[in-house]
Amino acid sequence: MAGLTERASARLAARLARVEPLVRGARERSEDPVKSARTAVVVGRLLAAAFLVCFATGLYSHVLQNPLPWLPLPTRPAELYRYTQGTHVVTGIASVPLLLAKLWTVYPRLFRWPPVRSPAQLLERISIAVLVGVSLVEVTIGLLNIVQWYPFPFSFRSTHFALAWVAIGSLAIHLGVKLPVIARVWRRPAGDEPDATGRFISRRAFLGGVGVATVSAAALTAGQSVEVLGPLNLLAPRRMGVGPQGLPVNRTAAQAGVADDDVADGWSLRLITPTGVRAFTLDELRRMPQSDAVLPIACVEGWSQSASWRGVRLVDLLAEVDAAPTTPLVISSLQRRGAFSRTEMPPEYAADPLTLVALELNGGVLHLDHGYPARIIAPGRPGVMQTKWLSSIEVRS
Repeated sequence: MAGLTERASARLAARLARVEPLVRGARERSEDPVKSARTAVVVGRLLAAAFLVCFATGLYSHVLQNPLPWLPLPTRPAELYRYTQGTHVVTGIASVPLLLAKLWTVYPRLFRWPPVRSPAQLLERISIAVLVGVSLVEVTIGLLNIVQWYPFPFSFRSTHFALAWVAIGSLAIHLGVKLPVIARVWRRPAGDEPDATGRFISRRAFLGGVGVATVSAAALTAGQSVEVLGPLNLLAPRRMGVGPQGLPVNRTAAQAGVADDDVADGWSLRLITPTGVRAFTLDELRRMPQSDAVLPIACVEGWSQSASWRGVRLVDLLAEVDAAPTTPLVISSLQRRGAFSRTEMPPEYAADPLTLVALELNGGVLHLDHGYPARIIAPGRPGVMQTKWLSSIEVRS
């Protein structure tokens, strides 16, 4: 047994001896004066800030889509979700050049020899590997979600949410390990260190290029949610004002499996209460007092646009069946394909006078792709929760 161990150790040592020159050569070729601790800290703190903003806004979006019974949710300002989710997506896009710049700055350290000098360093390298891998996957599937392309076999929402926690956790470990280096570089005035000249570019030029790329990535896509940047919206898949009735559409009736027969003259909206069921035809809804509201459609993909809606206040419709918005509502759609055919509306949204069973959009009858004959529109909610092609509203006991 001892002889077997010795032979295995000798064989491993021989292989490491052959690998070492290759690793050292790779490190020498990849090293550059620009790839310094200062460069890594400058880029890293911007990337960390972007990740923290994405995490906070993404967590808020998750709570809105998966409401907790004990947590009241704000309905005002009406455009709150438009701001938070627009910030989430713009910051996520801006993190792409920052992440690539950070990886370029630190990748020569992959070729450190020996790879591990202590158990603590092993844990550090594992945490970095997790952080890098998760960050790349998180950013990639986030970008794919923006264009609504899902080539992967897993759920985007649940995976994106779970990976966000892993990324933040590994980031916290990484910052804790590197805190002495970060503090030392952060306290040093920029003028105390001369500009480093690399093989191809100086540090200041590199950081300037990263800044330009980051700002450009944000500016060329933010126009899908920030009206003033609309003319610069060259890369985002949605444009304000483009779509039926001047409003973009995420899921068409055809994609949702809603046909003309489903919304023909026999359609009615069922209100289900503990005491019974009452059906409202489209004509009955139109004869009820109508209210107007200017509210945004704000989607998880980052695009948003305000529009003028007209219809019956939900609180008034509930009053017709002697129901009060004191418990969550279950709202069902006619759609046959896709998620969110059933959604839960917390009572604070149902009680808000701006929440409508909308029948008109921008002065005309709802287009089929916008949810004809009736849809929900409420302040401060994600677009996927603004249920189209209404079938029923259930008041829970």
